Amino acid sequence: MGEVTVRFIGGPADGLVRDVPAGPDGAPPPRWIMRHPDGTGPMQAGPDHLYERDRPDGVGGWSMRFVRTDPFGVSE
Repeated sequence: MGEVTVRFIGGPADGLVRDVPAGPDGAPPPRWIMRHPDGTGPMQAGPDHLYERDRPDGVGGWSMRFVRTDPFGVSE
Protein backbone atom coordinates (compact mmCIF):
# COMPACT_ATOMS: atom_id res chain seq x y z
CA MET A 1 0.00 0.00 0.00
CA GLY A 2 1.40 3.36 -1.05
CA GLU A 3 0.21 6.91 -0.91
CA VAL A 4 -1.79 9.13 -3.24
CA THR A 5 -1.86 12.92 -3.45
CA VAL A 6 -5.19 14.47 -2.50
CA ARG A 7 -6.47 18.06 -2.81
CA PHE A 8 -9.09 18.91 -0.19
CA ILE A 9 -12.01 21.00 -1.47
CA GLY A 10 -14.21 23.06 0.82
CA GLY A 11 -14.27 23.27 4.60
CA PRO A 12 -11.33 24.26 6.78
CA ALA A 13 -8.75 22.38 4.66
CA ASP A 14 -9.83 23.96 1.36
CA GLY A 15 -6.91 23.95 -1.07
CA LEU A 16 -4.66 21.82 1.15
CA VAL A 17 -2.71 19.14 -0.73
CA ARG A 18 -1.56 16.07 1.21
CA ASP A 19 -0.48 12.50 0.64
CA VAL A 20 -2.86 9.97 2.17
CA PRO A 21 -2.76 6.15 2.18
CA ALA A 22 -3.89 4.57 -1.09
CA GLY A 23 -5.85 1.35 -1.38
CA PRO A 24 -4.84 -1.55 -3.63
CA ASP A 25 -6.56 0.23 -6.54
CA GLY A 26 -4.44 3.37 -6.02
CA ALA A 27 -7.41 5.44 -4.82
CA PRO A 28 -7.61 7.24 -1.47
CA PRO A 29 -10.00 5.93 1.20
CA PRO A 30 -13.70 6.67 0.58
CA ARG A 31 -13.77 8.90 3.69
CA TRP A 32 -11.02 10.80 5.49
CA ILE A 33 -11.24 12.48 8.89
CA MET A 34 -8.98 15.47 9.30
CA ARG A 35 -8.39 16.47 12.89
CA HIS A 36 -6.89 19.83 13.76
CA PRO A 37 -5.37 20.60 17.15
CA ASP A 38 -6.86 23.62 18.85
CA GLY A 39 -3.58 24.62 20.46
CA THR A 40 -4.72 24.62 24.09
CA GLY A 41 -2.57 21.73 25.28
CA PRO A 42 -0.83 18.52 24.22
CA MET A 43 -3.88 16.29 24.76
CA GLN A 44 -6.46 18.75 23.42
CA ALA A 45 -7.74 18.55 19.88
CA GLY A 46 -10.15 20.50 17.77
CA PRO A 47 -13.12 19.23 15.81
CA ASP A 48 -13.09 16.41 13.25
CA HIS A 49 -13.61 17.43 9.63
CA LEU A 50 -15.06 14.72 7.38
CA TYR A 51 -14.09 14.60 3.70
CA GLU A 52 -15.25 12.13 1.04
CA ARG A 53 -13.38 10.91 -2.01
CA ASP A 54 -14.48 12.82 -5.07
CA ARG A 55 -12.65 12.03 -8.32
CA PRO A 56 -9.23 11.64 -9.90
CA ASP A 57 -7.64 14.85 -11.12
CA GLY A 58 -6.17 13.42 -14.33
CA VAL A 59 -2.52 13.70 -13.25
CA GLY A 60 -2.34 10.93 -10.65
CA GLY A 61 -4.02 12.68 -7.71
CA TRP A 62 -7.55 12.88 -6.34
CA SER A 63 -9.87 15.42 -4.81
CA MET A 64 -11.78 14.98 -1.57
CA ARG A 65 -14.83 17.14 -0.81
CA PHE A 66 -15.85 18.52 2.59
CA VAL A 67 -18.91 16.86 4.15
CA ARG A 68 -19.25 18.20 7.70
CA THR A 69 -17.52 19.09 10.96
CA ASP A 70 -18.17 17.13 14.16
CA PRO A 71 -17.01 17.78 17.74
CA PHE A 72 -13.80 15.96 18.65
CA GLY A 73 -14.31 12.19 18.97
CA VAL A 74 -17.78 12.00 17.41
CA SER A 75 -16.39 10.61 14.15
CA GLU A 76 -14.69 7.64 15.81
